[in-house]
Amino acid sequence: MAGPPPATAAVRVAVRRAIADLTPGAPVTAAVSGGADSLALAAALAFVRPGSAAVVVDHRLQDGSAAAAGRAAEQCAGLGLSACVMTVAVAGRGEGPARDARLAALAATGATVLLGHTLDDQAETVLLGLARGSGSRSLAGMAAVRGPFRRPLLALPRALVRLACGQSGLTPWEDPHNSDPAYARVRVRTAALPALEAALGPGVAAALARSAAALREDADALDALAEAAATDDVAVLSALPAAVRARVLKRFAEASCGSPVTSAHVTALRALVEHWAGQGPVALPGGVRVERAGPRLACVHGGRAHHGPVPD
Repeated sequence: MAGPPPATAAVRVAVRRAIADLTPGAPVTAAVSGGADSLALAAALAFVRPGSAAVVVDHRLQDGSAAAAGRAAEQCAGLGLSACVMTVAVAGRGEGPARDARLAALAATGATVLLGHTLDDQAETVLLGLARGSGSRSLAGMAAVRGPFRRPLLALPRALVRLACGQSGLTPWEDPHNSDPAYARVRVRTAALPALEAALGPGVAAALARSAAALREDADALDALAEAAATDDVAVLSALPAAVRARVLKRFAEASCGSPVTSAHVTALRALVEHWAGQGPVALPGGVRVERAGPRLACVHGGRAHHGPVPD
């Protein structure tokens, strides 16, 4: 008896491996946008783990989104999945707020959530981080496993995943945002990556994904060293390798002000340690300041200085 087509088989194998460690009764949900990648993911999950669920998130950002979400849910139900549509309120514009609202809603389900990002999505993420001048954590791209979220398809090219969608008899919805050049990711997808392939030859996306995997290992190791070395003692900070020192200062700053800080903040904090010349305090978000107080760094909250490492 002939098996499934190669593309369908590859997606099923990837999903099976991604959830192999879960107990038989653990809830698993496919996050579905209605696009080809997430529908292929849903079809594979329905085959590999019957009785699982699918959640279609409707961001309500464009006309017709409710109808598109309903069609996606119907197709997931036709696969045998327990399917529902979840609407979310997006605070702000752009990809970031929509992503944050979507992930928060999916995490609230309490299930292990499978996301349909592919190797090409990973390559685009790395290029965007590179263009922003980001550090290794950003260039490490998306993690295969992070909290309740898993990305089974990160090693599979988008073309293969979309072929699997068609082989399953599913009809994807093409989000108009995915072809709108107003979005940087769309420009990377439609112009930057094809130009790199034309100039350097095929395989650029796969190479970027491999680089992300290697950088993720490096970033994880450096972050662990930074967590163990947490301090506000200038002498101890000065003795740390520069990459670890920068991470300790970033953690210190974010714990102090309770919000993310930029590379410019970290550079200014490094100057307090590495190039001390009596300069004034570094202003952080939320009205927090970090100043050098003798041999230590001190956080100033509303006029009161805090000495000692700030806990997570």
